[in-house]
Amino acid sequence: MSIRHGLLALLERGPRYGSQLRTEFESRTGSTWPLNVGQVYTTLARLERDGLVAPDGEDAAGHTLYAITDTGRAELREWYERPVDRANPPRDELSIKLAMAVGAPGVDIRAVIQSQRHATIRAMQDYTRLKATALAAVESGRSGERDDVAWLLVLEQLIFQTEAEARWLDHCEARLVRLSLPADRRAAAPEPPQAAAETPAPHTTRPRTARTWRA
Repeated sequence: MSIRHGLLALLERGPRYGSQLRTEFESRTGSTWPLNVGQVYTTLARLERDGLVAPDGEDAAGHTLYAITDTGRAELREWYERPVDRANPPRDELSIKLAMAVGAPGVDIRAVIQSQRHATIRAMQDYTRLKATALAAVESGRSGERDDVAWLLVLEQLIFQTEAEARWLDHCEARLVRLSLPADRRAAAPEPPQAAAETPAPHTTRPRTARTWRA
């Protein structure tokens, strides 16, 4: 998550102080990724160091205001236009957990998958309920605020993400079941459904080795 660019996007709308930026960031994203004031001011200090923002006086209450600079606007435009880099994906706790659980003594990996599947489905249901409320507000015309539309987009991304996670868990379970079969039965068993993208990312392929898997 780019707090740096998120703050620049909010400052493009006009000068703001730290607590105001925190409130607006969480409002725009539905508090999905909460910030603390310390994070905001640390990021503002770095942005000022890099010439992307500058102090812009104080408001009536004495809060120090920050404004985006021309360099900051150019950085923001470039961020909007640049695709998100997937060459170094962020660490995912679930992927790490399943990777560590494979072959771990005393761990029933299929039970781990099943427990996570239940939690993933519950999360998907919660997001879907929130989406229905947000969508009703936006489509009724009662809410035309950009924050409400932004929150709706965030919710839909979370729904797609949990749907994909549920499918991946199904795939993992099917893969482990197949690999636990004797070699002759494994050859006859169908492969689990594959993800849409079959081509591995550069530098991520590893040679297949014969191993004994326990589901």
